[in-house]
Amino acid sequence: METPKRTPLHKIHVTLGAKMVPFGGYEMPVSYPSGIAAEHRAVRERVGVFDVSHMGEFEVSGPDRNAFVQRVTCNDVGALKPGQAQYSAILTDQGTFVDDCLVYRFEDRLMLVVNAANIAPDWGHIVAQKRGANVRLRDISDQTGLLAVQGPAAETLLAQLTAVGVAMIPYYHFVQGMVAGVQCFISRTGYTGEDGFELYARAADTEALWHALVGAGRAEPCGLGARDTLRLEAGYPLYGSDIDAGVTPYEAGLGWIVKLDKGADFTGLAALKRQKLEGVKRRLVGFKLLEPKVVARHGYGVYLDGTQVDVVRSGTVTPTVNCAIGMTYLPVAQAKPGGAFAIDVRGKRAAAEVVALPFVARRTKTMVEGGKGR
Repeated sequence: METPKRTPLHKIHVTLGAKMVPFGGYEMPVSYPSGIAAEHRAVRERVGVFDVSHMGEFEVSGPDRNAFVQRVTCNDVGALKPGQAQYSAILTDQGTFVDDCLVYRFEDRLMLVVNAANIAPDWGHIVAQKRGANVRLRDISDQTGLLAVQGPAAETLLAQLTAVGVAMIPYYHFVQGMVAGVQCFISRTGYTGEDGFELYARAADTEALWHALVGAGRAEPCGLGARDTLRLEAGYPLYGSDIDAGVTPYEAGLGWIVKLDKGADFTGLAALKRQKLEGVKRRLVGFKLLEPKVVARHGYGVYLDGTQVDVVRSGTVTPTVNCAIGMTYLPVAQAKPGGAFAIDVRGKRAAAEVVALPFVARRTKTMVEGGKGR
């Protein structure tokens, strides 16, 4: 068993009394002493800060950079102007997820942001496709710190710490500038369903940034527990639970990130063309349990007419919705709101009902097709 890696803020989390857990190969704070529900509410009502420095970052430069990233991701990099980002995915030849990712376009390079647990497999998958492309690939994950500043007061907090006009940054756009004396990429993205920003900085500068953002009258420190309840309410899929190597974007309700006609033969294109033609057999749905005091957790069996059709992908009780909710895959005919099915909760079948996603309305700046944040 490898020793988990630590983010540049590890000591700070420990000092704050965070409960540390292994996650994606890192030791990460799951919650602070105020608890998951309080952190969740801080983000929905005010502003919270997450240390997400465990995420991976790959830099792609060189003359063929745009064509190369077109080939290894399914969204259309050609639609991005410098200063824009998009939600996308890295796919297998079968059209299933290697990972979901963000693609950032700079004047002279692109940056892919991937999930922590997938850094090594993603890197291997991308490098294997380099072939004759005139590109330079760099894994800058260890040199990069990342803080997510999320919630309705995120813009106000950030505006006090920078000369950059953060109010003018549109959703899924980013700028480069100084925040609290630290050089950052300031990206209007996030993974909570609230307005907010993600600040990319050098690993060594992350601590100074954290101290400027977190504290009384500023932002609440938030851990992975609240990150999970927030993203579930917002209907954002998590790699390893809701999406994985057995699932395609069409099945996951992410067909909008697949650009079949972008003019590039991307990995998974043929399989997805076929699936689009034939239609999907199952869909990712949101559900709520109809019985009080019953919670469906990840891995519990999902049944239709006594036959198991899937497992609960994500499931918990979340503070804003305040009932047991989750996500699973159901056959298309049953995947409509109001559809009834059962979940095996510790040997007893509990009644569940399909509900429309998201569970909580997203309040990101503009709901143009930009997608989910990370």
